[in-house]
Amino acid sequence: MSVDESRLNEHPVGAIERLNGAAVVRLVGELDLYNAPQVRSALLELAAEQPERLVVDLGEVSFVDSTALGVLIEARTKLENRRSFLLAAPGLETHRALTISGLDQHLAVHDTVDAALAAELR
Repeated sequence: MSVDESRLNEHPVGAIERLNGAAVVRLVGELDLYNAPQVRSALLELAAEQPERLVVDLGEVSFVDSTALGVLIEARTKLENRRSFLLAAPGLETHRALTISGLDQHLAVHDTVDAALAAELR
């Protein structure tokens, strides 16, 4: 397998915001083997802060592979309150990956970032 060097400089973390005890990370583009380490680093750093909720905004994600899905699971396990890990605004392809993998049954998925921020944590 050859490495597509043009993809190595892509940065999938578009922005990180802190809102009323919550951390919101906006991911962009394709989330896959090439940039999973960057996503992992950002999410684990935020999880280490133990925010009231960690919202991952997937609204600008065009593709997600199994490596990236594994990163989402790992980040969730680092939170003391695993219910505080929330996914928001997945597009059709991302939602399909979550459904096929069964992760939509284990991770809280919300239509919008605002809905994730307002959701009751159970």
